[in-house]
Amino acid sequence: MSGVERYRLPLDVHLLLVRAGRPGGEREVLLSRRAGQVYAAGMWHLPSGHVDGPHEDVVTAVIREAAEETGVRIEPDAVELAVTVHHRSPHGRARIGLFFRARAWRGSPRVREPDVCDAMGWYPLDALPEPMVAYCRAALDAYRAGLPGAVHFQEPGDPIPHTADAASDRTRLLSGPGFNV
Repeated sequence: MSGVERYRLPLDVHLLLVRAGRPGGEREVLLSRRAGQVYAAGMWHLPSGHVDGPHEDVVTAVIREAAEETGVRIEPDAVELAVTVHHRSPHGRARIGLFFRARAWRGSPRVREPDVCDAMGWYPLDALPEPMVAYCRAALDAYRAGLPGAVHFQEPGDPIPHTADAASDRTRLLSGPGFNV
């Protein structure tokens, strides 16, 4: 491989804030609706962002994004890796998404960047809103199944939002050591 440039992928970080729902209800996850001139505007997604270069590690990035987008404060020792997703959009661009769960946080989530997010709310994990960004849904499906990852490779012409149509569902959930499927 000498002299050949290595393939590189963008690295995204995503925040899973999960709380107990109403008494007797399922756990709820915090979602935000994308807005403005961004990928998948009008669709629901987890608070997320990119690692800001080689000086920033992924835990620092997800803590920073949480504060910027939701106003919540998270300590590094409260962050755990929940799911990894290898995703390719219908436009052919691929990326790696690391989905982190915060075991604890301070503050009440609220929209802090109205130019890229126009709504935020708590939703039961078994009743997620639509339309939802498909690879975010793939991560939440893996999380609900207790699995460490997913591959979500879309084909040209596939819709960006998650669809209930099994023929267009491109999610492959991944097991790992200690996981039974």
